[in-house]
Amino acid sequence: MSAPSLPPSSPPHGAPSRSRLVRAGWLAGLPILLLIAVAAFSLGLSRVSARLERQASAIVAGTGEGQPEPWLRVSVAGRDLIASGEAPEASQREAAVGRLAAIEGVRRLTDRTGVIEEVSPFVWSVERPAADRIETNGSRPAEVGAFELAQRLKPALPRDATLSDHARAARGAPRDFPDAAAFAVERLQDLTTGAVATLNDTVLSIRGEAASLAAYDALRTALATPPQGYTLGTVEITPPVVADFRFGVTRRPDGSLELNGLVASEGAREEIRAAAAQAAEGAAIDDRLHDARGLPQGVDGPALARFIFKLAGLLHEGRVSSDGAVVSVEGNALDQAAVTEAEGLMREARPAGVSAGRVALTARPIVPYVLRIRRGADSVSVSGHLPDQASREALLARLNPRFFRESIQDRTRLAAGAPTGLTAALAAAVDPLSTLASGELTITGTDLRLTGTSLYPESAARLGRTLPQALPPGWSATVTIASDDKPAVTAESGACGQRLAERTAGHPLRFAPGSTALAPEFYPVLDAVAALARACPGERIEVVGHLDPAGAKPEAQADPVADEAAKETTPKPAKVSAKPESKKDAKSKAAKAEPKEAAKEAAKEAAKEASKSESKPEKTEAERAEAGADLARARALAVVDYLQKAGVPLERAAAPTGIAPLSDRQGIGLSLRS
Repeated sequence: MSAPSLPPSSPPHGAPSRSRLVRAGWLAGLPILLLIAVAAFSLGLSRVSARLERQASAIVAGTGEGQPEPWLRVSVAGRDLIASGEAPEASQREAAVGRLAAIEGVRRLTDRTGVIEEVSPFVWSVERPAADRIETNGSRPAEVGAFELAQRLKPALPRDATLSDHARAARGAPRDFPDAAAFAVERLQDLTTGAVATLNDTVLSIRGEAASLAAYDALRTALATPPQGYTLGTVEITPPVVADFRFGVTRRPDGSLELNGLVASEGAREEIRAAAAQAAEGAAIDDRLHDARGLPQGVDGPALARFIFKLAGLLHEGRVSSDGAVVSVEGNALDQAAVTEAEGLMREARPAGVSAGRVALTARPIVPYVLRIRRGADSVSVSGHLPDQASREALLARLNPRFFRESIQDRTRLAAGAPTGLTAALAAAVDPLSTLASGELTITGTDLRLTGTSLYPESAARLGRTLPQALPPGWSATVTIASDDKPAVTAESGACGQRLAERTAGHPLRFAPGSTALAPEFYPVLDAVAALARACPGERIEVVGHLDPAGAKPEAQADPVADEAAKETTPKPAKVSAKPESKKDAKSKAAKAEPKEAAKEAAKEAAKEASKSESKPEKTEAERAEAGADLARARALAVVDYLQKAGVPLERAAAPTGIAPLSDRQGIGLSLRS
């Protein structure tokens, strides 16, 4: 009897079956197999890549024969090759690409090669896309080579920056290209991210934002001297942005101005310098400004500058400054009225967005007392101080007729402390100033300085002698007059007469009844006659006076400044000479005194006759003729005196004696005699 068969035993509950164990073991070994396979593939690929790189490098090296360096560049990515570079000839390019394609095992060849060409214009640019990277684009010289150019540029790179060369080799580069390229790269050290420099043949252009104030100044200095043979094109360098934007004007005791702080642009600098020149009134300007941005929003820069210069114009010595949008002023004001005016400006006239800061002004006595008169091309400006309104009106009354063609700009202020004899000094100096083509009269205390340009050397020399002698006691004068040394174009005798007729036609020089004072409209005509004298050195100008109309009443004549001067001064005692004066000396002095003294004497005689005529009911015909002749001669001598002040030599302008005066229907007669 056989034993009963038992059913297959089952694994205990939860235990894995055998099949499961087999599957689990196989799965556990799968990652290992994959890793082995991947490693084998990578090793094989690496060996293939290394082989491809060796073979490609050999081909690259072969392209360097006869060149500064191999023109071919190849990069290997697995079994793929990327070829770039510019071949000297098309056949060389085709041969190199063909050899690369024939390498065994190459899956894909990307051909980015080209052929070196002649380009015009030759354009190369360098850019700073990031703080640590410099990129080049455009064309680079084929005869230099990429590696050699990179070595030349390396010392000029910004600190910690790398060079990426994307330029293509080309022919046609200008001379000394590597030096100019290094100069351009070096400029990027002072510029922030995004800066670009471009060489277009021999023209360098640059664009970017300066990294700092020092960098901006360094750029301006460097660009002032570009590489030899190269010029600057478009230069657009933006000043740096600063958090602490300041601007200030300092007035020194001598009237000069110092500009310091920041300015937003070169255009703004020019506007500021123009305003400074007006405020300085001829004194020196020391520009120490730096270009920068950062003026607070809402503040009008030009309006702020105008406000600051307006305050600076009220200072004798001190400073006006803006710290951001806050303006302060301190120092010694021109006078007490200037203190009040400055305080009012700070309260009521500040530009929008500007706040008032510190106001610390004093009004000390004005020492030295300064007055300045400047004659320009079309205007006369008067600045400084005068003692009172009467002195101001007297000075303007003297200036207006003497500067008939110019506008008078009065910027004077009234203040005590004027030196004794100020009005007399002005009376002596205004006339010499009016004879200059351009000039400046400066009074500092009791020192007077006259500078300028005269059309005639004779006039310049005469002023140096006569002005110091005409000043009141205790005053000194410095006269520095340059003369126009250009030789005049000499005209023929007949042409001189014709030109004289042209310049006097339609301009009759007629004096007011009883007057010997030159009218304002005389000056342009007499100036033209004096200028004509230079072109006609062989001619002598003769002047004849004119009579007054019958029955005309003399007009009152007054010179306010001269009247004030007479009040200020007392007659100087005559010097007694121990040595008798010779006839020769007396004759010389008489010649020098003529015609001015003669004009005065003739005018006095005419005035006496006019005075006598008021007390006498009738006058003989001979007496009336004699008085009229004296007045006519005084007028002629006044014209001669003006011509001599304008530079006509003494011997070439005269009022001849023994010549009858012109009729009452004519003006002054002017003629030339050889």
